[in-house]
Amino acid sequence: FDYYSKDYEKGLQLYSNGVLIMDKCADLLPDYFSFVKGLVDSADLSLNISREMLQHDRQLKIIAKSLERSIKNELTKMLRNDRERYEKFWKAFGLQIKFGVYNGFGAGKELLKDLLLFYSSFEKKLVTLEEYVSRMKEDQKYIYFASGETVDKIDKLPQTELVKDKGYEILYLIDNVDEFALQMMVDYNEKQFKSVSAGDLDLETPEEKEELKTKAEESKDMFAFMKDSLGGKVKDVRLSKILKSHAVCLTSDGLLSIEMEKVLSQMPSEHDAKAEKVLEINPDHPIYETLKKLFDSDKDKLKTYSEILYDQALLVEGMPIEDPVEYSNKICSLMI
Repeated sequence: FDYYSKDYEKGLQLYSNGVLIMDKCADLLPDYFSFVKGLVDSADLSLNISREMLQHDRQLKIIAKSLERSIKNELTKMLRNDRERYEKFWKAFGLQIKFGVYNGFGAGKELLKDLLLFYSSFEKKLVTLEEYVSRMKEDQKYIYFASGETVDKIDKLPQTELVKDKGYEILYLIDNVDEFALQMMVDYNEKQFKSVSAGDLDLETPEEKEELKTKAEESKDMFAFMKDSLGGKVKDVRLSKILKSHAVCLTSDGLLSIEMEKVLSQMPSEHDAKAEKVLEINPDHPIYETLKKLFDSDKDKLKTYSEILYDQALLVEGMPIEDPVEYSNKICSLMI
């Protein structure tokens, strides 16, 4: 059957003592298991029951709940005993499982959480949350994840550098629903999920924290100027705690991430949801010293640098810049 065709209808054939009552009884399956086909034969259903009465039938609800548990158990067996087969299943229907976690404000998360698969930065393949947690380092507080369009693009994100350097595994989220689903789950086995783009990953030593605090205080006027130069495009400009070799990146404050903004922007909506973006500057990159010198000597040029760095950070995140021609002109002006 073509599950992804517009003509597909979920539901199981429903029989009572061998007599067909309904060809496709949708109430027997939750949406996240709508790919299941089969039949149910029960002696406890009346042959004369109407469709309307079926929706409120207590026995039908008991059957549906039992089916839900049975399907979950069969999928769990497949995951444990035939991983290759399960991953083929996941490729076809994994999105439905993820939507099941997200829909209903996370009502299905306890049932479905151990069926989820995500790509691992360590294993270079799909892993379960249970497998991730079993490998966590003793001092690791969070389940780290990064979001993007593809595994290759995520792997190159500046925000992943420090987490990798500390030896922590990262889950790569490439489906639009992924981050929304994890937000609904909140945690897994009391380990909270943490985006590497959250900004404050709390990975610094006490000495590093103190050094960063000193530099931030010294540069607060410069960052205030840079923020004003960007005209409300960012909530803040600050020194980064997560960058290593890269000059700049964007992080977000609040519940809405930059990747979530990208997903929501593709949907028809009256509300233009925006992440609270923060432009982060690497204090160990030569660009930081350049910015400080410009703040003292050439604020007009610092404004141009601020705009270029912001646009560069947008491009790294896979987001469009407002004026590509103007961006190109600014880059060329620095080459002359």
